[in-house]
Amino acid sequence: MERFKALNRLSHYRRTLFPHSSDSNSNSLCDDTVSSVVNFSYFSFSNGLEVMGVGWCFQVLVEGKASSRIVTLNRPHVLNAVVTPMGVRLIELYESWEKDPHFGFVVIKGSGKAFSAGGDVVCLYQFMDEGRLEDCKDCFRTFYSLMYLIHTYMKPHVALIDGVTMGAGAGISVLGTFCVATDRTVFGTPEALIGFHPDGGASYFLSHLPGYLGEYMGLTGATLSGAEMVACGLATHYSLSAKIPLIEEQLKTLLSDDPSVIEAVLAKFSDVAYPDERSVLCRIEMLDKCFGHDTVEEIVNALESEATGSNDPWCISTLKKLRQASPLSLKIALRSIRESRSQTLEECLIREYRISVHAISRQISSDFYEGVRARLVDRNFAPKWNPPRLEDVSEDMVDCYFLPLGEYEPELELPKKLQEAFD
Repeated sequence: MERFKALNRLSHYRRTLFPHSSDSNSNSLCDDTVSSVVNFSYFSFSNGLEVMGVGWCFQVLVEGKASSRIVTLNRPHVLNAVVTPMGVRLIELYESWEKDPHFGFVVIKGSGKAFSAGGDVVCLYQFMDEGRLEDCKDCFRTFYSLMYLIHTYMKPHVALIDGVTMGAGAGISVLGTFCVATDRTVFGTPEALIGFHPDGGASYFLSHLPGYLGEYMGLTGATLSGAEMVACGLATHYSLSAKIPLIEEQLKTLLSDDPSVIEAVLAKFSDVAYPDERSVLCRIEMLDKCFGHDTVEEIVNALESEATGSNDPWCISTLKKLRQASPLSLKIALRSIRESRSQTLEECLIREYRISVHAISRQISSDFYEGVRARLVDRNFAPKWNPPRLEDVSEDMVDCYFLPLGEYEPELELPKKLQEAFD
């Protein structure tokens, strides 16, 4: 039902943009091979209205050759931050290709120096500021549905993450069949730093990382390199950035949708890379010792103890990151990741949606609104968290974010598939 509503909104956008064209004609406008497109307008990172205007169609480019469909996220001026119409468009395309026997697999990449920096949270900030909470919910429903679609997709899915990959960009990339990282990849889930929580499937894939690496990433917002992504299992392949165009050209010519054939192409251009000695993966024993505790307070105490005893720069840096994050978000993130260890992606997305809706309601705390204001709008980098300290965050307060939404607030609905996802 939610996806049906999303497609209705897409049709509304089309009728607004192309009043003299049918939906089928608008499809061809976006689906045809695109080699050079002039975007009608560059949209403000902080203007949620403009993204609906002329040019939105060109924020998702499609090139089709042989058995492949290559999708490009095309908002390079804002590191390909994604907005709701882009998510609606991606869902429509993916669903149509999944049913069409002429299309064998999907490749997705980003334009410019990023794959995707995630959702346009400044747009969400404006929606909250204007009381447009339904627009925020539309965004969450759209992208959480997209993550689920990619994870359960019946055809091979290849993400080329040659650059910044965070937030929603992380979910779009690592939840599919193949994920190719490069020497330019910077991967992270920094939501706690803006008073939010690891969402878009992040609680799911973070919980599946070795040891307590997922807790570390979700709480501190620390980033991983491409080599580190392969080493911990987030990426399936590693290639030098210079080889990405070669990979694309090879994939474009493939007539087969056999995953072993696609894997052979990716392997052909793969490089061997190991995390350097400064990598957090070389400190996994220390990390597990500190982040394996049951509460955020215990994690902080463990790090403080290690820092005092050894003056370890990693412990000191990690403590600094934790102190910059919202105390409430830290506790929500830890619980969300821990619960994900025994849950399916569907269960995780439903829980993440509940947390997100509670966050935008601002009935318990305004930390999400405040975090975006301080770090991305006013840029004074001095958010006033409420509560301001870990000891002030009660269990009851955290519990509220995990409660069902209530009789008059629908939960996230994800499509039930009869068949198992491609693996």
